[in-house]
Amino acid sequence: MLLRLLFSTALVLLASLTLPSHAAAQSSEGDQPGMIPNPADEHLDHGFRRQMVFFRSNEPPGTIIVHTSERFLYVVQPGGRALRYGIGVGRQGFQWQGLLKISRKEEWPDWTPPEEMIERQPYLPRWMAGGPGNPLGARALYLGNTVYRIHGTNQPQTIGSAVSSGCFRLVNPDVVDLYDRIPVGTKVVVQQQPTL
Repeated sequence: MLLRLLFSTALVLLASLTLPSHAAAQSSEGDQPGMIPNPADEHLDHGFRRQMVFFRSNEPPGTIIVHTSERFLYVVQPGGRALRYGIGVGRQGFQWQGLLKISRKEEWPDWTPPEEMIERQPYLPRWMAGGPGNPLGARALYLGNTVYRIHGTNQPQTIGSAVSSGCFRLVNPDVVDLYDRIPVGTKVVVQQQPTL
């Protein structure tokens, strides 16, 4: 009897070491709280690096325009130009468009996943203090009174992808740069398709 109990216990332990847990399998697809990014990973491919580009818009300088289909966030500048940032966007079913304003800003924000996100990903913590392993990264700019934000990330490899629950993520050096440029009250235009 004791031998059978020891054998069963050994099998359970072996299985837990060799098979990924349900939470680990899900976290590889979604948010990964606690993962601290390697600073080298925050150096993006040239196409997604922060850069000044030609940009036609009727919006005044300082306006943020997000093109989710292109995976870029633009800050309109004078003279037909914009500062462009590579971003990660909402995955299928979580993309949206609209007109909002930056309602508040926070450095190294704490993270409280919305109830809807916890229902989809029950392994997530209910609250996480700000810091390098926090999925919101180094800065967050809150969009109106919604649950959406423009924020940093602890997963720089997701820039250029559609993986979030509707927020827009930038690598931490870029979100710090954006945070320093953008005041509360800034107009934000989110578009699915760019306009001609």
